[in-house]
Amino acid sequence: MRARLVLLFGVAIAASAMSGLAAQASPLCIKERTPFALSDDTVKWTMSIAPGADCIQGLRWSYMQIFNVSVVSGPSRGQLAVVGSGFRYSAEKHPPSRDKFTLLISGKNRHDFGTSTLEVEVNPH
Repeated sequence: MRARLVLLFGVAIAASAMSGLAAQASPLCIKERTPFALSDDTVKWTMSIAPGADCIQGLRWSYMQIFNVSVVSGPSRGQLAVVGSGFRYSAEKHPPSRDKFTLLISGKNRHDFGTSTLEVEVNPH
């Protein structure tokens, strides 16, 4: 019985450690995220990313619902994919260079429906 408890405890610790590693899979590429309000506003973010790296960034704040994220203008250097209520940007491997893209976010902020434009400037790390 004791061996079984030790085994279960070890499995729980391993699962906890693995979930912590998964949370660290994407680097912290956007240092400061200025909130958008879904009120026909435009917000600018700056991303710092290493060559060949990926940045996965969610867009939902705790008090809002995101209904749609669409690409207004895509990056010229890296790859961009909308993933649920967020995005994934993959930087080119060589040579590191600046990039930018624009997203249109629509949803509901508390009780009000609206949109926000997010302009992201990408700087090599």
